[in-house]
Amino acid sequence: MAKSNKLIISCCLSGAATKKELAPTVPYHPDEIAAEVVRVAKAGAAIVHIHVRDDQGVKSMSLDKFTQAVELTRAACKKENLDVVINLTTSGGSYIDEERLQHLEKLRPEMCSFDAGTLNWSNTFVFENHPRFLEKLCKTVLEYDVKPEIEVFDTGFMGNTAFYIKKHGLKTPTHYQFIMDVPGGIDGTVKNLAFLVDMLPAGSTWSVSGIGKSHLPMLLAALAMGADGVRVGLEDNIMFGVDKNGKKTVGTNEQFVTRAVELAKLAGREIATAQEAREILGITRKCL
Repeated sequence: MAKSNKLIISCCLSGAATKKELAPTVPYHPDEIAAEVVRVAKAGAAIVHIHVRDDQGVKSMSLDKFTQAVELTRAACKKENLDVVINLTTSGGSYIDEERLQHLEKLRPEMCSFDAGTLNWSNTFVFENHPRFLEKLCKTVLEYDVKPEIEVFDTGFMGNTAFYIKKHGLKTPTHYQFIMDVPGGIDGTVKNLAFLVDMLPAGSTWSVSGIGKSHLPMLLAALAMGADGVRVGLEDNIMFGVDKNGKKTVGTNEQFVTRAVELAKLAGREIATAQEAREILGITRKCL
């Protein structure tokens, strides 16, 4: 099957840590998330990656908050006649297995994150994805037909994924999301990205995001290397450009998506719709 010229743009709206004090438009509350989804879908995002926060803006895995966010998002998209793939995080507020999985059973999103290993994040805390949890996550995505997005922060995550494919039945072809330049993970360089791409099993699809200063370089490298997708948004980076005085400016999710669309078109790529993203990724169950 010939590789599609369509590029999937995924927007990670907030993550678990980006604060309004630094990025005023980052969405905390379910109604803000739904409104933000509408904006980025109109700008060209086919996939939205959703984290939730508590009422104080602190990272959370609250089932109630996820339910509100997804239901409001579905209603807002229906009202605007928009289609988008909802990708829910399985990390970002708890290390209790059940709290990380319960929203998948209730809400049945089309996609979810699958962080395929543990990392000393920024050498300040352990981003733990215990083998016990990953085994449960495998069972959950298989049972509820949720497409896992394999998030790769370092090279060992590739071998871990191969293990879950072989031993726990994770479906192939698999979709990999390379997250470059997290301190404690793999550096965001073209050489390192090429190394990861070379490790991909045949038939896999892949996307790239760079954290912070590597955000734009990794986007450009992804386009040059023929990636299936790119990931942008305030979870990964808040700096958009510089003003006339040379001062760095903070962007919005909509701006990051719009820039990705413009650069992709310059690179000769067409922008995938949500339905086209489903077809590229092998998602057969539409949830919006």
